[in-house]
Amino acid sequence: MARKNANSPNDPAQIATIMLSWHDLELISCTTLQSLWAGYGQICALTVRATTDKAAAHLSQLCGTELQRAGSTFPLILKLISPPSHNRPADEGHLRKMLSYEVEQYFYSEVVPALGDEVAVAKCLASTRDLNADGRRRDGHELLEGLMAIIMVDLRPAFPVCGGKRSALSRVQVHGALDWLARFHRRSWDLLPCGLDGYVLPPFEESTRRQEGDTRGDGLWLNGGYTYLATRGTEYRSLVQDTDSEWCEALCTRVSDESPLSIAEMVALVLTPCGREIESYIHGDVKSENLFTTSAGDGVAFFDFQYVGLGLGACDLAKLFTCSVPINMLVDYEDNLSEQLPMCKGEKELLQRYHASLLQNKGSGFYKWDEFRRHWETALVDWCRFQASWGFWGNTEWLEGRVRSILSDLEWWAWLDRSVKSRKD
Repeated sequence: MARKNANSPNDPAQIATIMLSWHDLELISCTTLQSLWAGYGQICALTVRATTDKAAAHLSQLCGTELQRAGSTFPLILKLISPPSHNRPADEGHLRKMLSYEVEQYFYSEVVPALGDEVAVAKCLASTRDLNADGRRRDGHELLEGLMAIIMVDLRPAFPVCGGKRSALSRVQVHGALDWLARFHRRSWDLLPCGLDGYVLPPFEESTRRQEGDTRGDGLWLNGGYTYLATRGTEYRSLVQDTDSEWCEALCTRVSDESPLSIAEMVALVLTPCGREIESYIHGDVKSENLFTTSAGDGVAFFDFQYVGLGLGACDLAKLFTCSVPINMLVDYEDNLSEQLPMCKGEKELLQRYHASLLQNKGSGFYKWDEFRRHWETALVDWCRFQASWGFWGNTEWLEGRVRSILSDLEWWAWLDRSVKSRKD
């Protein structure tokens, strides 16, 4: 994993200037927009000028604007990773963050160009992954060695509305987000490699693999997202010990004397990627604050791809529905939600919209509704396990009510048992 270069000033403007020079661009302004979580770097807005017609044409294509010439200016974004001093190499949280930034760089550099224009994502102009591209060193490499930085298109001119932190989206924005996710999941089916060797393992496993000299993990996460059980052992153990929580008994106790697994472990096993043809790339952190929309709200572009990787699309939906969908779009009555809440009309309509869009040009037999619904229910149980161990937010009553209803469904239990057994065979 990349480490901070003690000899580099880590000045965003200087770093941007070096990376822009690779493409015959000059920096006009650099403004800090926000710091990254836990002080791991910053995001800056850049205004740049093209010094050649070729550079202007290249940026015009990336930005999706009319062809420009030398002297034209463009808005870009710099994401600079400069973590705080850290003397605990075995800290899982630190490992996860550093790996996540590597994954995001890979996504923007290698995956986004293959997505095409159907999926609205910021295009990458330059990355520190390019330092030794084509066997030649880039100008300024000595100042950038050991740093992680990426310069990409600024989405805001085309998508000027930013989703608020922990806020509900409008009905139109929810539909736009579902359509984007369906396109992204569907498009990734054509991009998946044949094997699973090139994916990044959970933090401790990946760290061990690299220490042993195995550098295969240079792509996306093997398991997209940051809440799955394999990387949340500390939180899960806390939930196991929290006997005052109903979810301790409901999710953490062994299913039977014959089975060594708890419900949470069974659910995690079923959701873990294993090469099924219905698995896709998932965003991994779907929420209102990680998207921009058009002024009308119907066009959506997601960003923040630190936890993109393999998974079932239903896992992206579980977080979106809990954290960013208005409750009146999910239930028939907002007041006095039942302790056990079956799927209501609004929830089903949203899922059907996504499912129909997902299967465009595939046919309903590729991923049948009944199977998708079981995956959706299982993703909700898994998401509830994380929230119960971390802290609930969003449509809490809805989530808990839905999971109680799922756990009381004997048909879901039978399906889960069959699915676990098939994974073990």
